[in-house]
Amino acid sequence: MNEDQFKGKWNQVKGKLKQKYADLTDDDLKYAEGKSDELLGRLQEKTGETKEKLKEQIDKW
Repeated sequence: MNEDQFKGKWNQVKGKLKQKYADLTDDDLKYAEGKSDELLGRLQEKTGETKEKLKEQIDKW
């Protein structure tokens, strides 16, 4: 998934992530262009999932 694809899907995915992982906050889910790796790292830290698994979940949604 490239940066543009990730950015395009991101708004759709935020709500689903918050439903699945109640510990996530709006601050955790802030996304700035060019920061997808940082965001995935934060999600990984909060959820305990691997970056690969998180990317797969985002692709599915």
